[in-house]
Amino acid sequence: MTLPHSLCLRSPADPQTRPKVASLILALVAVALLLLSAMPSSAREITDATGRRVTIPDAPARVFAAGPPASVLLYAVAPEKMIGWVRPPKERDLPFLTPEVAALPELGRLTGKGGTLNLEVLLAAKPDLIVDFGTVNETYIDLANQVQAQTGIPYVLIDGSFANTPAAIRQLADVLGVSPRGEELAAYAEETFALVDATLAKVPADARPRIYLARGPEGLESAAKGAINAEILERAGAINVTEGPQSGLVTTSPEQILAWNPDTIVTIDREFATTVASRPEWSKVAAVAEGRVFLAPDTPFGFIDSPPSINRLIGLHWALHRLYPEAATGDLKAEVARFYGLFYHVTPDETAVARLLGE
Repeated sequence: MTLPHSLCLRSPADPQTRPKVASLILALVAVALLLLSAMPSSAREITDATGRRVTIPDAPARVFAAGPPASVLLYAVAPEKMIGWVRPPKERDLPFLTPEVAALPELGRLTGKGGTLNLEVLLAAKPDLIVDFGTVNETYIDLANQVQAQTGIPYVLIDGSFANTPAAIRQLADVLGVSPRGEELAAYAEETFALVDATLAKVPADARPRIYLARGPEGLESAAKGAINAEILERAGAINVTEGPQSGLVTTSPEQILAWNPDTIVTIDREFATTVASRPEWSKVAAVAEGRVFLAPDTPFGFIDSPPSINRLIGLHWALHRLYPEAATGDLKAEVARFYGLFYHVTPDETAVARLLGE
């Protein structure tokens, strides 16, 4: 077939035609590049802990953690993808965090009490993914849907229940495209849970400690049975003496604590730990009288709580050695150094570990 003259191109060998052809090719290349840049990056759809279908980037590079538990999980799994903290690390935390991540800005928090993050600040930080790790209920689902609708940023919820820790680690690692790293951390979590079960198998039920978790400088805030804040102590086989109207934080009194009369007190407050023995209202409590008041380490994250995230894995090792010194196995100091190196990317020396453990 012969093309109409108007659609025929002269041979590129023609000197008059060559510049026009080159210009046409350059124009076509420019259009192609423009179209490619306008196309969305590769993405995939996942199902989060709530059953929500969320379309996420194949390899998220800038990730925002919605609350403190998610920050710890994200830092452990993929610190290079963090864009900021919900609250800045304290000065004493810095030796146990990588300098690059420790220096990230404070952005505020989306979840929990006292949400401080402005959506404009969130958008300015340009995350390509938001993750939250913790309680999964309608409140958090509504928040995720609302933020995702307002910002266009995919928002993934991960179940933060303690028993789900290995699965949660693997899920976030898969979402972030770092599955081998997640498998390493999840295997540690499974190993820890197995060690707890093996240790408890050697401790008769009537030898399990009756524990009161003391929070605050007065020690009068605690966590009722089943509360996430005391979940680790119950997982370690302890009997939580604190009763409350719901599974959450409660405020009590010295008289009530004496009535419960715990044989062991675990506290996360340094001031309370150093003064409780001199307080007359506590002197008759069995734990105080017998010198069984243990201060849980909290640097850079708490062993028991603050926040209730994967930092509690090393808290289980600590609890076994404090609660069952005759049944616990292994070297706690070596385990702390191992955990910090694996999860916090900084391995403390013997002096630092001893200071962490109050020794």
